[in-house]
Amino acid sequence: MYDLNSVYVAMSMDEALEQMTLEKKTIINGGTDVLVKIRSGKMEGADLLDISHLQEISTISMDENGNIHIGAGCRFTDIVRNALIQTYIPFLAEACDQVGSPQIRNVATIGGNICNGAVSADSVPSLLVLNADLVLRRQKASRTIPLSLFHTGPGKTVRNEEELLTDITITKKNYLGYTGSYVKFGQRKAMEIATLSCAAAVRFCSDKKTIEDVRIAFGVAAPRPIRCYKMEDHLKGRFLDDEQLAFVRKHIIEELQPRDSWRASLEFREELISELSVRALIRAAGRKAILC
Repeated sequence: MYDLNSVYVAMSMDEALEQMTLEKKTIINGGTDVLVKIRSGKMEGADLLDISHLQEISTISMDENGNIHIGAGCRFTDIVRNALIQTYIPFLAEACDQVGSPQIRNVATIGGNICNGAVSADSVPSLLVLNADLVLRRQKASRTIPLSLFHTGPGKTVRNEEELLTDITITKKNYLGYTGSYVKFGQRKAMEIATLSCAAAVRFCSDKKTIEDVRIAFGVAAPRPIRCYKMEDHLKGRFLDDEQLAFVRKHIIEELQPRDSWRASLEFREELISELSVRALIRAAGRKAILC
């Protein structure tokens, strides 16, 4: 049984935002995290705000400037199958297809995956290397912040109790000409929370050998999802050859703060960081970029 105090079903955005100003409510859409917490006794007597009927946050579109908008209420299955995602940012679909089981992906939302604040969230590293922006709405106001500033620690974000994540925006300049990949390690091949995950995006110069831009992001390698800006700056203007891959393997750990946990020792995580970063870069570099 679920120990709930109340459930309010919002039928419009205005209604949802109004309810969020009245009293503290836990937002629920897919419920794959919230209901587990309630059933385990971590959220006894919860007041829930159901936003699953808000169609305006459940679409994927491209605006007139070529920017891609993913509604926070989009289910992972819908993202994986979406033609825009498959065409322009297929490695995000690759990441979303590794969330839980097919049953979980049919109900879990990308907004919940982001707002839950878990360092192991599968969608977040790929969104980080895409320089995604988040739109947070409240009554009579909204703000847009980079995803890179959203997470502050394990299970913690900058979203306040009156704000609702409505949109994830990926601008054209941040995906056009890039190739990317997402690699994840878990103890099993399916339905496993990441022991470590890494996403990479690469854009080459016209010679198709020199790195013009590169981005690397990790999950479960620090207290929050994290980009490796120093390594990215080092690789720009260089060839992604054996020498540079060896440099990545040796020095990528310097920007990160891996830890011991019951899932993996510190030493094992450090080995994974070295290996997965190289795999992600090699895989990203071997893919064909969309140029227009």
